[in-house]
Amino acid sequence: MKLSGSCHCKAVRFSVDAPCPVPFNQCYCSICRKTAGAGGYAINLGARTDTLEVEGRENISTYQSSENMERTFCKICGSALWGYSASWPDLIHPHASAIDTELPVPPERTHMMLDSRANWAEPQIHSGDKNFDAYPDESLAEWHDRNGMTA
Repeated sequence: MKLSGSCHCKAVRFSVDAPCPVPFNQCYCSICRKTAGAGGYAINLGARTDTLEVEGRENISTYQSSENMERTFCKICGSALWGYSASWPDLIHPHASAIDTELPVPPERTHMMLDSRANWAEPQIHSGDKNFDAYPDESLAEWHDRNGMTA
């Protein structure tokens, strides 16, 4: 699925092809919460790095949030845009909050890193949702395949 996204001030606009475009995986870790978590969590999608096209690249800054993750944001308005890890060079993870394209609604959600959540961030857990204190037992691609939602 072709996704278009932007920051809040529109100084950065981007597009990317995402075989895993469903916003299902809510991460409550302190890094996601503090860099992009409006509800106490962040939602990342799975896209192909080689398809990323960016306008306004001069307005982008990056933050190395851990040994394996680089987070990209607009240096004007601060909007979180995507995450990237050299451990998975073919993947880029746009934040669902930065996507302007209408996204599919997930049939279920995965709540991950619940042991790291802030006490005020109360997960809205629905019937069928999966919950994990740390990492989930399936990848973005596996979840999309299992639910027949690979684009």
